[in-house]
Amino acid sequence: METPGSQSSLHRANLERVVRAVRLAGSLTQAEIARTTGLSAATVSNIVRELKDGGTVEVTPTSAGGRRARSVSLSGDAGIVIGVDFGHTHLRVAVGNLAHQVLAEEAEPLDVDASAAQGFDRAEQLVSRLIAATGVDPAKIAGVGLGVPGPIDVESGTLGSTSILPGWTGTKPAEELGARLGVPVHVDNDANLGALGELVWGSGRGVKDLAYIKVASGVGAGLVISGRIYRGPGGTAGEIGHITLDEAGPVCRCGNRGCLETFTAARYVLPLLQSSHGTDLTMERVVGLARDGDPGCRRVIADVGRHIGSGVANLCNLLNPSRVVLGGDLAEAGELVLGPIRESVGRYAIPSAARQLSVLPGALGGRAEVLGALALALSEMGDSTLLDGTLPAGSPAFT
Repeated sequence: METPGSQSSLHRANLERVVRAVRLAGSLTQAEIARTTGLSAATVSNIVRELKDGGTVEVTPTSAGGRRARSVSLSGDAGIVIGVDFGHTHLRVAVGNLAHQVLAEEAEPLDVDASAAQGFDRAEQLVSRLIAATGVDPAKIAGVGLGVPGPIDVESGTLGSTSILPGWTGTKPAEELGARLGVPVHVDNDANLGALGELVWGSGRGVKDLAYIKVASGVGAGLVISGRIYRGPGGTAGEIGHITLDEAGPVCRCGNRGCLETFTAARYVLPLLQSSHGTDLTMERVVGLARDGDPGCRRVIADVGRHIGSGVANLCNLLNPSRVVLGGDLAEAGELVLGPIRESVGRYAIPSAARQLSVLPGALGGRAEVLGALALALSEMGDSTLLDGTLPAGSPAFT
């Protein structure tokens, strides 16, 4: 037994600090580990050697600042995590290892009117298929990250009201999928997972404070503060779509008038173009036409950008993030939408906050949420299991 404060317990704590730093980052040089953990270079060197000898980490030659260095990552066979993303029209699943390598990924159409039970059955089948395709041992699954397009109650894990999957309201997604897979499942909404995905793999790399804005059937924001997702006590932080822009504006699904969502979400924007462009428009198609020079689509995209910029300006004044990442189909419009966003931010945000802000398109496209689900599973797993060579109890249902 280790006595608190003893040399052995301190050593164990340092081991876990190093493993956690590497697990969250994917790979770090030894110098970066020292800066991240606050441990001395000599202590880090000794710990990395011990972890390498035990098979927990892999060390490969690299360079940093023009000098030779050693990159440390978790062993590729130390365990795997799974990401599951339920979207408006799709189900996407990815399998990755603890070194942040995606081993397999697949998406398939999803009928949004299907019941929750049917959706979870489909997820179980797709997970089983990918596990079989990769040939990995199901016993090595350390956890599952699950994304859903709606608010999750932090205390109960219950999915709140959602217009995208209305038949799922009141379900407990993590509990439902966990019962099918037999492994720990961690759930969050799609905007938060998009933020995590871009933070770890995409346009948010290297920053500690950012907002990920997703514009689709609704409008949401994933907020990262000091490197961690901020959810709020009830799990509803980031509902930027319900900032009021016009008290006399259109009635929103939330019951208020003139919410940002009523000026930017697809359900409100597409009807503006139907008389001139037909009724089969999608936001993806509008973006494509705008990029090709269609004046009506370019005007609508620019207007949407200016409205989003007003919401982003409010975020700047309240939270002062260093970066805003735009996700969803709208991000493909590039400067046609980013320019107007920056224009509104410059007009309405505090000048010092606006100067510090960069506004970028997401780098991951439609993969942001499922990669964020992988990142969620990685962030929630314990480090002691890696050091002890054990994984969470429970036998996977798919073998």
